[in-house]
Amino acid sequence: MPIKKAVYIISSPDFEKCPKADRPEYAFIGRSNVGKSSLINMLCNNEKLAKTSATPGKTQLINHFEITGSSMKPGAKDDYWYLVDLPGYGFANVSQSSRRKWEQMIENYLRKRENLTMVFVLLDSRHSPQKIDLAFLENLKKWQIPVGLIFTKSDKENQRTVSKNVKDFLETMKKTWQFLPIHFVTSAVKKSGRDKIIAYIEELNEELKP
Repeated sequence: MPIKKAVYIISSPDFEKCPKADRPEYAFIGRSNVGKSSLINMLCNNEKLAKTSATPGKTQLINHFEITGSSMKPGAKDDYWYLVDLPGYGFANVSQSSRRKWEQMIENYLRKRENLTMVFVLLDSRHSPQKIDLAFLENLKKWQIPVGLIFTKSDKENQRTVSKNVKDFLETMKKTWQFLPIHFVTSAVKKSGRDKIIAYIEELNEELKP
């Protein structure tokens, strides 16, 4: 599914102010500084779409992008879906009240957004399993929200280390998860993993069509 167009729509302070829930929606979230904006820009082939920053916690609202994709099937119509850039968790350098406000905003969105098709949780492939990531995923499981894992920054470390970190993370999840989520290993620099993620989204969109 080649992406023909990706357009920023709106930034919302809570789920009730999000755009009309009239199409599939895929949310991206991760720890601060996990490379979320770079990944979104890589997926959409637009380096200026999501604003990247060296300052963790820059994303503070629910950001919607309208995606137009070309179906690979002959004669099929274009695909329309929303990509959502969510604030990171494990906020750095913010007050306790701001942190709780963001956490509540994210939880309300995740639990109440009716057209949310899947949440992609981003994980830094350079690191061994982090408690904060595992705890966030446990919440998603408890709330029964479909989830996929995206390991980022695979170009920043040697492949042996990346493979070990991914394997260790999945093995840790097996202790509490009956079925492991789908996972992807990516690099925004090398654009690796992009085609697999886009193809998976296309599969889910097809399944949702009447």
